[in-house]
Formats: sequence, C-alpha cells, structure tokens
Amino acid sequence: MDADTMMGTELQGLRLRRPEVAGTVLAGTDGLLISSDLPPTDATHLAALAAASFGLGHRVADTVRQGEFRESVLRTASGAVVTYPAGRNALLTLVADGAADLEALHADARAVARRTGSVLDTRRPVAVPPMPEAPAPLAARTSRGGLPRRVTHHTWRRPPI
Repeated sequence: MDADTMMGTELQGLRLRRPEVAGTVLAGTDGLLISSDLPPTDATHLAALAAASFGLGHRVADTVRQGEFRESVLRTASGAVVTYPAGRNALLTLVADGAADLEALHADARAVARRTGSVLDTRRPVAVPPMPEAPAPLAARTSRGGLPRRVTHHTWRRPPI
C-alpha cells in the first residue's frame, strides 16, 4: 500500500470510528494541504490556519517550558477544531461537532496522527528544482537616505522666453 492510500485510509477510518468528526485535514507545518475530506476551498484555508495555530501553540509551549506541544483545541458554540502534530512536518486537524467527547477523540486522533506522521517522515522528499539566479541587485541607498542621483549633462539650452 502506498503512502497516499494509507493516509486516506487512516483518515476515513477515523471518520468511521468517530461520527462526531465532521471533517479532517492533513497539512504540512508550512500550511500546504496534503489530504482532506472537506471542500477544497475550506481545506486550503483550514490548512493555513492550522499551521498558524500550530506555530503559535508551539511558541507558547516553548515559552512556558512545560514540555512539547501536543494539540491545539479551539472550542466554538457548536463544536471544536483540534490540531495535532503528525510527525516532524505535518499537522492533523479535525473539525468536530458539539457532541464530541474530546478526551476519547484525543486518544484516537493522536494515534492516527502518529501513524500518518511516521509515514510522511519516511517518504522520500520531492526533488526541489534549483533556484534561478538572482537578478542584479537594486540600487543601494546613500548615506543621505535617498537613491544615488543620476547626473546628466545636457548639451542644449532652454531658449529664452
């Protein structure tokens, strides 16, 4: 079974076991979508927001020095959105309805995040094309704070008025 099929199976299995989960998004920590069962527009936005939430949560965890970031939980009036790290470079985000038992959901979702994260961590990285050569540098500012002045010598004189 290839990695994409395995991840899709994991996400579908989670949805079947936990009917209170309304949608799942698997995204990179850079906010790029990997897999989802939400509508595409919602999935790409949620992937980016999950990455921002993860970055903030990770930063807070570092600041308070109480261990590693485990999950980010956002409770709404009618449900919750929970984001878990999935390996070194991915995030699993779940959209759950108001009837969700979050403690039970955490145990199941962490296991799915661990399995999908290990698959993503062992995948061969995609070859990145070399960066194109940088264009010529822009004009440097002078100590006066402006761009260097271009002096042109005119060979003609303005006629008298």
